[in-house]
Amino acid sequence: MEIPRKDKKQFLNNLTIFYVLGLIALLGITISSVIMINQNGMNQRLQGWVNLLWLPLPIIILIIDRIWLKKSGAKETNKVQRYIVAVFILLFILNVIRLQMQV
Repeated sequence: MEIPRKDKKQFLNNLTIFYVLGLIALLGITISSVIMINQNGMNQRLQGWVNLLWLPLPIIILIIDRIWLKKSGAKETNKVQRYIVAVFILLFILNVIRLQMQV
């Protein structure tokens, strides 16, 4: 059963930065938690369960992203999200510079 071209194009047009990052985060948290929970040591098992407490954060980001996408469209959403990502990168660079000046 093949997905029609129109649906593929619509899906690709509705992809946003936070949607992709949220899905990657969900997948990473889930896989790492399952691996840690199945370890022998109690510390790893506990850390696996604690990792699961982070699951609501990407879910909330995905929900907010989808609501914003319906309200304003993919172009506007990606534009806003690019500004947010740029600010985070700038803050990261400034923090690295600050830490280098302390040493």
